[in-house]
Amino acid sequence: MLSLEPETKTRPEHPIERIEGDASLGLLLVCEHASNAVPEDLGRLGVPEAEFSRHIAYDIGAAEVTRRLAARLGVPAVLTQFSRLIIDPNRGRRDPTLVMRLSDGAIVPGNARIDAAGIAERIRRFYVPFDRAVDEAVGRSEAAGVRPMFVTIHSFTPFWRTIARPWQVGILYDQDVGLSRLLIEALKADPAGLCVGDNQPYDGGLPGDTIDRHATVRGLPNALIEIRQDLIGGPEGQEEWAQRFARILRPMLRPPA
Repeated sequence: MLSLEPETKTRPEHPIERIEGDASLGLLLVCEHASNAVPEDLGRLGVPEAEFSRHIAYDIGAAEVTRRLAARLGVPAVLTQFSRLIIDPNRGRRDPTLVMRLSDGAIVPGNARIDAAGIAERIRRFYVPFDRAVDEAVGRSEAAGVRPMFVTIHSFTPFWRTIARPWQVGILYDQDVGLSRLLIEALKADPAGLCVGDNQPYDGGLPGDTIDRHATVRGLPNALIEIRQDLIGGPEGQEEWAQRFARILRPMLRPPA
């Protein structure tokens, strides 16, 4: 069953959740669409409450998979604590979908007439702290003498309009394919007989996205994980997928210092 509750554990006026881990292990987890929280001063953006349980507000289940995976591996993670309806940190600053006025049929009144100054303020308040937190996390690994694997965690809807999506999980990539290939091969070998998307259900080449800004520019090995939302809407599925990716990623970590 899909979770309908905000996935943030703390107050939404704090835009970033940082999970401390061993930076020397060589893996950083990032979850850009972790929460459906909106600070009170933005008035829920004028969006009906029911819409905040949908994927337009956040990636259902992704935050808890990220937290559980970080805990199992002992690695650092950075998660947002604001809804993607405010601003999407997985978009470049010039991307027309950075601040959505219409999302999957839902009008966002609080964004409908936003001007350049309003977007600049959201960049300052939400987007920049996210970028800074990710940069700092990468910097801690580099200071430990490690170039970390950069893995972001998302979720996708079981249907696109009326068409069922067959994949249970997808691995997305752009220029760097090495880590993605390893993940795809490991998932295809899983005894559960998974249907694995190879750059599906989306294409990983999105100019200005998180991986582009933080991993590609540094030449870090990277991959974007997409898990189908109906599989991670509750604790059982979240734990199952965290365990699965822990088994795959653990052998790739550097030994503890």
